[in-house]
Amino acid sequence: MTVADAELLVEVTGPVATVEIRNPARRNAMTTAMWRRLPELLDGLEADPTVRALVLTGAGDTFCAGADLGDLDELLDAGDASIAVAAEERLAAFAKPTVAAVRGACVGGGCQLAVACDLRIAAADARFGVPPARLGLVYPAPTTRRLSRLVGPSAAKHLLFTAELIDAERALRVGLADEVLPVDRLAARVDELTAAVVARSQLSVAAAKEIVDDRADGDRIDWWHGQVRASGEAREGVAAFHERRPPRFGWTPPARH
Repeated sequence: MTVADAELLVEVTGPVATVEIRNPARRNAMTTAMWRRLPELLDGLEADPTVRALVLTGAGDTFCAGADLGDLDELLDAGDASIAVAAEERLAAFAKPTVAAVRGACVGGGCQLAVACDLRIAAADARFGVPPARLGLVYPAPTTRRLSRLVGPSAAKHLLFTAELIDAERALRVGLADEVLPVDRLAARVDELTAAVVARSQLSVAAAKEIVDDRADGDRIDWWHGQVRASGEAREGVAAFHERRPPRFGWTPPARH
C-alpha cells in the first residue's frame, strides 16, 4: 500500500452521504492529509441541499485504529490546536445528523471521530478504546470533555486511565454506542435509521441538534420557533397525521441561518 491508498471516500446516495475512512495498510488510521481533508469534505456536504444526513464509517472490517503515529510530531506540537481536534470540532458542528457505523477497532482518533457524531451504531465485533495513557500523551481537552459528556465522568476516566479496549456490549451499557447489531445487520440498520431521519421534518431535526448540543441561545431558539410559524411544517405534519398519509415536509435551511 502507498500513501495514495490513505484517503477519505465520499458517496452520496439520495439524501444520505457516506464518508469512508480508508487506509488499509494501517487499519484505517487517520493521516495528516486525511485530518486536513475532512473539514473540507464536511463543508461541501453541509452546503449541498440534497444531503440530509451523513454516515461516517471505515473501509472493510475496521472503523479507524486512530491517528497515524507517523504524523505524531505534528499533532504533539499543536496540542489542542491540532488538525485532529479541528476535524473533530467540524464534525461535531456539522449541521445535519451524523451517524458513525462502527465495525472492528474504533480507537484513539477513531473513537474521537465516533464520539463527535450524533449517533454510534456498532457491530458486535466493534472494540472501543482511548489509548493516550499507553503512549504518554494528554488527550485534547475538547475531546476529553466531549467523551465525558457522552458517557459520564466515571466511564470516561476508566477509558482514559486504563487505555483498555471495551467491547460493543460494554460500550452500549456506558452510552458510547447507541445500538449493537450482528455484523451482517449493521449496514441494513444504518440504512433504516438514516431513512427514518431524512423522512422527518428537517426543521425539527436541525433545531433539535442545535439545542441538544447547546449551540442555540435564546435568540436562536426564538428564530427556530419563527421558522415553524413561517414554514408551514407543523400544519403539514398535523394534516398528514389526520389524513393518515406520509407528511410532505419542505423546509430547507436558508443559505445563512
